[in-house]
Amino acid sequence: MLGTNEITVLATGDQTGGAILAVEIRMPPGGGPPVMHRHEPSEIYRVSSGEFAFYVGEPDGSVRRVVAGAGDVVTLAGGTPHTIRNEGDEDAVAFVVHSPAAVMEGFSRAVAAMAAESPGSPPSMAEVLAVAERHGVELLGPIPALA
Repeated sequence: MLGTNEITVLATGDQTGGAILAVEIRMPPGGGPPVMHRHEPSEIYRVSSGEFAFYVGEPDGSVRRVVAGAGDVVTLAGGTPHTIRNEGDEDAVAFVVHSPAAVMEGFSRAVAAMAAESPGSPPSMAEVLAVAERHGVELLGPIPALA
C-alpha cells in the first residue's frame, strides 16, 4: 500500500538491470498523490479499468487535465510536473512502467515501509517530504487552477 493506493510490483529494478519498475496500481475513489510532483523517471500508464484524471504541467506554467479510461495509454516524460487522481466512483486500475526504476522504486518502498511501521497512522507530510527529497521526488504543492 502507498497511501490508499494498492501497488503490486510486477518487475523490479533488480530484475530489469535498473531499466524499469513495472507495477499494477489500484486506486480507490478519491485516491492519488495529494500534490503535484516531478521526478527524473518517465512513466507510462495503461488503464485497465475505471478512470484516472492526470494533471500535467505545461512549459508555460499552466496545467491541463487528461482523463483516461479503460484501454487508454498516457505517457509522462521525466521532469514533467504532474499528479494523478481517481475522481470517479469506482476503483481505477492501471499497469504502470517507470523508467529508470531507482527513483520511484526507492520512494515507494520507503513510504510503504513507514506506513507499515505505524498501521492506521499514515506518515506525516513532513515525513513524506523528507523521503521524497532523499529519493529524487520533488513535491510541488497543490494542483493549480486549470488553464
